[in-house]
Amino acid sequence: MKLLLVFSITLFMTNLSFGQATMIDKVVAQVGDNVILLSEIQAQKLQAIQAGMDLNPNTDCQILEEIMFQYLLLNQAKLDSIEVSDSQVDAEMENRLRVIENQIGGRQEMETFYGKSVTQIKKEFRPIIKDQLLAQEMERQIVSEITVTPREVDKFYKSIPLDSIPLINTQLSFQQIVNYPEITPNDKKRAFDELNEIRNNIIDGGKSFSTQARIHSMDPGSAKEGGEIEATRGMMVPQFEAAIFNLSPGSISDVFESDYGYHIVKLIERKGDDYTCQHILIIAEFANDALEASAFKLDSCYKKVKAGEIRWDEAVQMYSNDEATMQNKGIITNPITGEQTWDMEDLNQVDQQIYLLTDQMEKGDVSQPNLYSNLFDRKQGIRIVRLMERTTPHRANLKDDYSLVKKAAESDKKQKIMNEWISSKISNAYVRIDGEYEKCEFKNQWLNQ
Repeated sequence: MKLLLVFSITLFMTNLSFGQATMIDKVVAQVGDNVILLSEIQAQKLQAIQAGMDLNPNTDCQILEEIMFQYLLLNQAKLDSIEVSDSQVDAEMENRLRVIENQIGGRQEMETFYGKSVTQIKKEFRPIIKDQLLAQEMERQIVSEITVTPREVDKFYKSIPLDSIPLINTQLSFQQIVNYPEITPNDKKRAFDELNEIRNNIIDGGKSFSTQARIHSMDPGSAKEGGEIEATRGMMVPQFEAAIFNLSPGSISDVFESDYGYHIVKLIERKGDDYTCQHILIIAEFANDALEASAFKLDSCYKKVKAGEIRWDEAVQMYSNDEATMQNKGIITNPITGEQTWDMEDLNQVDQQIYLLTDQMEKGDVSQPNLYSNLFDRKQGIRIVRLMERTTPHRANLKDDYSLVKKAAESDKKQKIMNEWISSKISNAYVRIDGEYEKCEFKNQWLNQ
């Protein structure tokens, strides 16, 4: 069922892109209360083409079955009263927006491409993401207890035809030491004072909030709109909403802090949980000499590691302040697979700089300190990278690729369990499929014969 699970991000993206086009649409299937439109299938197919996936005559049917499967999970999640928190939905929304931004070239480019503000995107697709997370949680609960024994792994591997054993491309693993410049109390005070002065200029000096937002706000999503945001309760961080729901229309908040920086907001209108406001964000930034200090620290670290004066593990503990890797010997986890290994495709998506740094390196080599920009939280620092391992392309085997084979065996076992679950639930669900798709070669029997 995972063949076209570009679902977590692609359904989000293709719904956005197809929202721009006018097309003839129709209902092609229904599972419970959820209808499936022809446009959903076409959107998924378009995204598959754009992603370079191989299509076949049965692709439309495969996409339809995947969507029906997701809705079957969603129906059961609601019956079982499964819940996902607002914070989970917000975090997933931000993760997906970052991926799209990286692919398109930035938040402003994303807004221009889709013809929607970030706030509009969040409001429109929040329920879609929540439903997807509910379906994912339902699936997780169904297969969460499933494991495989070494005997089952061995049996699974031996069951694969020799010519079907996959070729494992070059796999790489990395460690890093990152030192981000410290944001000092003085840096924070400078940002606070700057925003407080902007606020005073608006309130006492009569300056336009919209103009000040366009000039000064560091929020790329709202600055060009004069700081205007349309949202509903639960979409923004708690500090932001605490300020909003304590304001009367036309009034401006005091300066307040969140994880993003310092804010002021002006409430324009509020109806129940929905509100329109204006917003100015100032982010505390480190001074120039702070980045130089980080560079000096890692230059010293690099020289000590190269000279053998300290071991790599010791250097990580002494010099790194990167929360994601400092407690794990600096090992960089691949966020796409959750593994410690990377292939070239994943590297190109997540961290192209590593490939350039390590292309000519041998196992155990360490790069010189380089400027580093963390795309996930937009932090800048100095980084040293160590090449842990570089494998050569080979046929998968139990000795060198046990974890990969085990993962494949677990996936195979989980898929069998899911197929059994689907069969047991279809009979109790209302399922309707348009005549055009009734002859599809589905993996599961969705219609009673």
